[in-house]
Amino acid sequence: MTEIADAQVPVAARGNPVVRIDPGPGDFAALRDAVRRGNRVGNEQHDADAHLDEVIPKPWGLEYRVFADDFLDVWHLTIEAGHATSLHVHPRKLTYLLCLAGQGVTRTLSGEHPVGAGTVLRIGGGAFHSTVSLGPGPLALVEVEAPRNKFDLIRLRDGYRRENTAYESEHRKLDELPVHPVPYLPEARMRDRSPCAEFRFDIRAGMDIFYRRRREDLFHIPLGPTGVVTGELDILAPAQGDIRRPAVDEYYLSLSIAS
Repeated sequence: MTEIADAQVPVAARGNPVVRIDPGPGDFAALRDAVRRGNRVGNEQHDADAHLDEVIPKPWGLEYRVFADDFLDVWHLTIEAGHATSLHVHPRKLTYLLCLAGQGVTRTLSGEHPVGAGTVLRIGGGAFHSTVSLGPGPLALVEVEAPRNKFDLIRLRDGYRRENTAYESEHRKLDELPVHPVPYLPEARMRDRSPCAEFRFDIRAGMDIFYRRRREDLFHIPLGPTGVVTGELDILAPAQGDIRRPAVDEYYLSLSIAS
């Protein structure tokens, strides 16, 4: 098998390298084979697939939506120790994995990358990947997807016998923490905190982030269509010494430790 040209590309930040995982010949061959075997990717209906606003149980833990608009989709994943996601691919969308807490490894068709608090992985569309939680506690991740399409998924291998299956329809309600609209952002909705009460999520202007830096802040995710258009999201990681200036004319989704 031809190895993928995975590369680590540092951003202009102190102590916060972005690990860049791009697809290579091995990924393209595996994707072609999967499609020829009848695997298909779906299309999320933004105004119809209401179950995606609830908690999605997984054999490895759970995930739920933190933020969504017509361009971006942000999810919080909890992977229990010793468990792993499937080896899967998103052919159409770019994915960023941000580690909030825990220890793990993200594996590709050619190698692996360590994951710990503050890690930022940029996974290009078409790159197969799987993440395992090494323990001793759960691995807490935030997944940023651009463009939004939860059904853009093909599972190649899976420890829970979900190969060649579509995204789950099983869900459970989270009545005590529903998503709510963001009035000043078109078609946006979000949750303010994690059900475990360990993390907080809020929308902040770049100007506010610049003038009011908070010690509890972990990541700032730029919102809007720019990331979808350019294929790059300039995610800031202040907890890792990232001193870059936020764009003062943009809004950000801030991920922080709950006080």
